[in-house]
Amino acid sequence: MSFTPLTLNLVEGSVSFSFSPQAARELKAAIAQLMERLKAVAAKPAGGKVTPQPPLEYRYTGEVFLEIFCNPNIWPTPFAAKVLLTVRDVTIRLTTEAELTRLIEDVNQYLEQVG
Repeated sequence: MSFTPLTLNLVEGSVSFSFSPQAARELKAAIAQLMERLKAVAAKPAGGKVTPQPPLEYRYTGEVFLEIFCNPNIWPTPFAAKVLLTVRDVTIRLTTEAELTRLIEDVNQYLEQVG
């Protein structure tokens, strides 16, 4: 089954792969949860402790395997956060960092495109 390609813009370059609209909606929901966790970490009182937040561990298996990981406890703000991104199939594996804000924009643009 072939879907509209999702293009993710990286720090240097981009990667495009077949992705389903349903998977994009699930990824958007997972990112929304991550944003809440990042905001909870960023809002900690001065000198106070914040409860450690669980990481984002998103996985999608289709024509390619996509994995996105982010530990919200290490970023001072949601705008500084980066994710570890892995895209692989039987012939190639790409692992790199991507800016969270750019990932959000790319997923939103994809969802607008597919309707």
